[in-house]
Amino acid sequence: MRVGLVGTGYAAKLRAQTLLKDRRTDLIAVVGNKSSKTEAFARDFQLRALESPQQLLEEDIELLIVSNVNSEHAAVVRAALEANKHVVVEYPMSLDLVEASELINLAKSKNKLLHVEHIELLGGLHQALKQHLDKVSKVFYVRYSTIKPENPAPRKWTYSHDLFGFPLMAALSRLHRLTNLFGEVMSVNCHNRFWATEVEFYQSCFCTTQLNFTSGLLAEVVYAKGETMWEAERKFEVHGENGALIFNGSQGVFINSQETTPIEVGSRRGLFAQDTAMVLDYLFDGTPLYVTPEESLYALKVADAARQSAATGITTAL
Repeated sequence: MRVGLVGTGYAAKLRAQTLLKDRRTDLIAVVGNKSSKTEAFARDFQLRALESPQQLLEEDIELLIVSNVNSEHAAVVRAALEANKHVVVEYPMSLDLVEASELINLAKSKNKLLHVEHIELLGGLHQALKQHLDKVSKVFYVRYSTIKPENPAPRKWTYSHDLFGFPLMAALSRLHRLTNLFGEVMSVNCHNRFWATEVEFYQSCFCTTQLNFTSGLLAEVVYAKGETMWEAERKFEVHGENGALIFNGSQGVFINSQETTPIEVGSRRGLFAQDTAMVLDYLFDGTPLYVTPEESLYALKVADAARQSAATGITTAL
């Protein structure tokens, strides 16, 4: 299967490494945003460097992998589907909820694969959560916090309102992990704060969101990064009637009134390779994928409700 790649960043590099090792695929060309970086990427992986996604789609490829900046995902995905290509795209498939739904319908009408990467479901933390969740019985409260100090913050697209998008749409995995585990959300309350000393990029972002699930579960999500963050945190807490699951970084424990028991958490490495291999298994052998675009769309719907709440200061009902 002949494959094209849009993007030259971290995810694109891992995709390229996997595709070049797989005998089922022939990765032929790459398109990036900066010609110098694209040419360097092409040299490293012995690919052709092309100037635009449209030029790539004119090649004899069957699968396009989209790993570029968030704001460009939807346009490239749409063009690829209209050109009758299978598509893999890193989340989010679009920064616009209506457009994302249109892309899913377009893929169905063309009978083509639209796979939205959600490697958080494959990682050790999520697998440990699923394995041990029944120990706490009924869940009452969840807190998921990821805080990343960066000083100085990089002057790149991940710190741009236009290119990165609303924080929880851009970092969709934070919400998707919760909807995958706990189901439907009833309402969302969200607040954002940005710190910026420049016009093009901000230097810090802090986003806090409360999700009220139809089950009665209350969840809090904190996503923060940048120069005004001073201590890193990657913590997931699940509190239930029979105990709690606490994951702090790569360490996990189950706590109840009698004991504290360690929980083994698998690695976060190799997940893009695993995702890529599963896509190829689906295309060649019909093996079911681990996530559907509709599931990603629902998480995007929750993220869009958070965006509306942050903009209006009012709790948003779904």
